[in-house]
Amino acid sequence: MAGKKTTTVMPGTPEERIIRTDYSELMQKNYIDYAMSVIVSRALPDVRDGLKPVQRRILFDMLQLGIRYDQPYRKCARIVGDTMGKYHPHGDSSIYEALVVMAQDFKKGQILVDGHGNFGSIEGDGAAAHRYTEARLSRIAQEVFLADLDKDVVDYLPNFDETEKEPEVLPVRIPNILLNGAEGIAVGMATSIPTHNLREIVEAVKAYIKNNDITTAELMTYIKGPDFPTGGIVANAADLPAIYESGAGRIRIRGRVEIEKMKGGKEALVITEIPYTMIGAGIGKFLNDVANLAESRATQDIADISNQSSKEGIRIVIELKKGADPEKLLNLLYKKTKLEDTFGVNMLAVYDGRPETMSLKRIIEAHVDFQFEVCNRKYTNLLAKEQEKCEIQEGLIKACDVIDLIIEILRGSKDQAMAKACLTKGDVKGIRFKTEKSRRAAAKLCFTDKQASAILDMRLAKLIGLEIKALMEAHEQTLKNITTYEDILNNYDSMARVVTADLDATAKAFGRDRRTSLENAAEVVIEAPVLKEETMGLLVDRFGYFKTIDETAFDKNAEAVASDFTYGFKILNTDRVGVFTSRGRLHMIKVTHIKCGKLRDKGVPLDNLCKYNSEEERIIQVMPVSVITTSELFFATALGLVKRTDGAELQSANKTIAAIKLDDQDDLIFVGGCDDMEFAVLQTRDGFFIRFLQAEASLLKKTAKGVRGITLTGDDRVEQAYLLGMGTEYNAVYKDKTVSINRLKLAKRAGKGTRTRG
Repeated sequence: MAGKKTTTVMPGTPEERIIRTDYSELMQKNYIDYAMSVIVSRALPDVRDGLKPVQRRILFDMLQLGIRYDQPYRKCARIVGDTMGKYHPHGDSSIYEALVVMAQDFKKGQILVDGHGNFGSIEGDGAAAHRYTEARLSRIAQEVFLADLDKDVVDYLPNFDETEKEPEVLPVRIPNILLNGAEGIAVGMATSIPTHNLREIVEAVKAYIKNNDITTAELMTYIKGPDFPTGGIVANAADLPAIYESGAGRIRIRGRVEIEKMKGGKEALVITEIPYTMIGAGIGKFLNDVANLAESRATQDIADISNQSSKEGIRIVIELKKGADPEKLLNLLYKKTKLEDTFGVNMLAVYDGRPETMSLKRIIEAHVDFQFEVCNRKYTNLLAKEQEKCEIQEGLIKACDVIDLIIEILRGSKDQAMAKACLTKGDVKGIRFKTEKSRRAAAKLCFTDKQASAILDMRLAKLIGLEIKALMEAHEQTLKNITTYEDILNNYDSMARVVTADLDATAKAFGRDRRTSLENAAEVVIEAPVLKEETMGLLVDRFGYFKTIDETAFDKNAEAVASDFTYGFKILNTDRVGVFTSRGRLHMIKVTHIKCGKLRDKGVPLDNLCKYNSEEERIIQVMPVSVITTSELFFATALGLVKRTDGAELQSANKTIAAIKLDDQDDLIFVGGCDDMEFAVLQTRDGFFIRFLQAEASLLKKTAKGVRGITLTGDDRVEQAYLLGMGTEYNAVYKDKTVSINRLKLAKRAGKGTRTRG
């Protein structure tokens, strides 16, 4: 739309102003504004506190509500409602979801919300509604994330309706973006940062403070790698330096598996820790994948699988058959299931108001700069308060030395203003003194305004000897504080010691041992066993159940196969079975994935072998894929369309492909090989038959619909199609009447055909 103009009329003046705007420029500007709003205000964390806006607002609101870690729990509905009404007007569900995640210890390195009630499980169970659950701040959130907010250490911004103030960022004392990681999808970008160990983070930050020129590789002597709350194993530790240097990459993570001995000489694989990416529905999918490996005969070593996980931890037991090789099966699980998975790292965060992909050193550098800024503001404010306190204390001490004169001034003054003027300016006008000496002494007074106010507010009890002594001691402490704060503000090393002390205290109070191991394990390569080529018999019954039987049994029961099964043919065990359905799909299944048994055994439904949906499609034809891909195929649909397609077109490694394009109201009703066939016959529901040369059906691609085979009238539809060779005698039955379809008049494709009345 570039170059297209829009006209905006701006009323309000006698001569209206007309602004001409290019659509492309207007859309570009507005889209960029929208994208940046989503990036900064919703989706990405701030590198300084590692929090998204919704998380920051929840924690701040809980602090404002007084829901501290040492106070009773409060209903989450109250927290959600208050946060939405004051700070985050984007719906209660997004707020509650963020609150729940901050309370789940299997997702966060350190929980920031102490939840009480059902907050979901590692196996994917959702949290209860917010009207049932309760929460309060965790201790680390209160002491490490929200401390010092009362000391004006961060800027405050107006909320969405400018009725409240909220902090721009929380004064978090540790790099939370590393501690708890982050996940978020913005416009055109996404962040994915793994969790890390608190003690390691603290040591790395201390090392950077001592040496700002430290390299990422040197920092990694402290931060070894990710430390996921679910434990597990990082299998490509050698790739971590490059990932932390660039801020992006892929981490291979594995579950922790132990081999246990069982009764009868059997062994079992016991999974005690899962990959971080398996949290939630991934556990159920893993169990299904393992069961499918056994059912599809990808392995015959599995005897049983059970999920024995509880509150004590993960325990998934895979029982092996006697004599099975546990290491071989473990490698298969790594390759074919999510027991080994990939965690994509993209350390993207908002830095200085814009998104940036940051290295490990860059994140720590940004955090330390922020901490020094917070400390500078904190001790600047504390110094100002101590200096004000010192001024007042000096005034009170000085007042105690001339307390008799001050009492005389107070008794001789008509009002407080007169007394204050005398104390600050030596103005004795209008004040009655007992002696001229007192008047001359009063005229020399020069207390500051704050000192005078403190003197006037002083209670008589402060004149007791012990109180005066306490005042002197407090003044000495104030002077020490002023010296300390000035040293911190004027000396980098002193401020560094303060920041380091806070880090050490945090690590001591909340640190824990590393859970995730770091290894360099080679990627698993599964060598497919050499399959001895054998001929099998494939059987499909009228219910769509598939099975294979031995070739000898197939030959011996030829009559039963012909009478009891819809499809029955021989096929190599190295081949695949192709199943055409009414929706024009071709499902291809390895013969080895189909259960092998006896003639009368129950087969496996097609739904269990591929993505077949019995509710919206039905089986039209079953053929070996080797036959399909080496033949020319004839297709016919219910709306009378026909086409020929080279079977090589359908050669694919995919399990399901589209063999023909169909309209919504159309269905595929016939597929057959036409290499040795001369004629095609279509039969409709109303009894119309048409016979034409199958070569008249155009040779088209698999993505084509086809050409007209018969012209239908009304709501008539094609029900049957046949392919006939030259001289073939073939009869069809229509409403109990036998029709010799090979003797039908030869017509041209797309005609109306000949009607046969039953």
